[in-house]
Amino acid sequence: MHESISLFELNSRIARLITGDTGTQNVWVTAELSDVAVRRGHCYMELLQKDGNGTQVAKARGVIWGNNYDRLSREFMIATGQPFATGIKLMVKASATMHPVFGLSLVITDLDPNYTMGDLLRRRREIIDRLTKEGVIDMNRELPWPAIPQRVAVISAPGAAGYGDFINQLLHNPSRLKFEPRLFPAVMQGDKAAASIVEALNEINAQGGWDCVVIIRGGGATSDLQCFEDYNLALNIAQFDIPVIIGIGHERDITLLDYVANMRVKTPTAAAEWLIGLGEKALGDLDAKAQLIFTTVSDIIAGCKEQLSYYAGLLPVVPFDATRRAELRLNRAGVLLSGVSANKLSPARARLDVMAANVAAASSQAVARSRDRLAAAEQLLAALSPQAVLNRGYSITRVNGKVVTSSSQLTKGDHIETTFASGTIQSEVK
Repeated sequence: MHESISLFELNSRIARLITGDTGTQNVWVTAELSDVAVRRGHCYMELLQKDGNGTQVAKARGVIWGNNYDRLSREFMIATGQPFATGIKLMVKASATMHPVFGLSLVITDLDPNYTMGDLLRRRREIIDRLTKEGVIDMNRELPWPAIPQRVAVISAPGAAGYGDFINQLLHNPSRLKFEPRLFPAVMQGDKAAASIVEALNEINAQGGWDCVVIIRGGGATSDLQCFEDYNLALNIAQFDIPVIIGIGHERDITLLDYVANMRVKTPTAAAEWLIGLGEKALGDLDAKAQLIFTTVSDIIAGCKEQLSYYAGLLPVVPFDATRRAELRLNRAGVLLSGVSANKLSPARARLDVMAANVAAASSQAVARSRDRLAAAEQLLAALSPQAVLNRGYSITRVNGKVVTSSSQLTKGDHIETTFASGTIQSEVK
């Protein structure tokens, strides 16, 4: 029969050995958090260490007692903008303890938030450098935009407030621009978010015919946005063959996707406003071209009218003046030829008859050309007249005798008159 001791005694001996060793007390340790849970004011967690391939090589149970947890969690939130959560890396000050009942634990008494911030930025920088070396980081950002991106593929969580704000802003724009958005649902938080968004992108690509993609999510804790710091997701967006807009979080929030997408806006509503701005710019360019055409045609018509008036003023006097000058020349010729023989006078009379015929023909031709130009100007004026526009199916709305070009000119109770190609109607704005 061998002499034995109880498990409790063995654990007590181990505890005395651990707590008596200064190398296990108040030491700074770097580790990754897992299974974080807060119970009765105390924070329990698993501390992990992984190698370069992601394989776990060490594991220990950790705890922050309630008398330290409030202070440490508050300081960490202020410094990093996120709470303790699975997946983040920490540098903690810990002491090894061995409880006879609960076993080995690391009691954490302090931490360094700068290490966590540095790790997050380092991982983002590594992904950006990798995408740069692969030559894909600028591919989506360099894609041209269509003049009016009307068919919009939206990746968002169904029922999310950010998605609702985006749709409401887009479809109720003041310029009444027509958009055709469609939701491609995706998980927008947690470990499954990146793969879910990639799946939505693949579905959009398979359908084809879209003008752009909008990836939106409302604000939240900074830790909620860690799911977007994913290499595979960033790679898919960078290589996507239509422009991608990122509208995630608040104005202060920046994710890895902002570095690879064509356009980054501060909120989902801002994404809608940006698309509306593109449409309004195209509409403004079209209005400017229409105004230029109208001004040019009006100037041509005005010039034709001036020229027509000039010729109309000349027509009554040109034949009379030509005849008068011919008579004067004839009288002078008669005086000069009074002493000339009849044989020489006959050719002169013949030339005079030809001249009179030429004058009459020239006058007729001038009158005909003027009439042709007048007819062409009248046809052009008729094509551009308001009545012609009404005949093409348009209408003119007036309030108090003034033409209405925008709904902002009208208020409830206004009496408006709408003119069609045939007839008018009276209406009241409700």
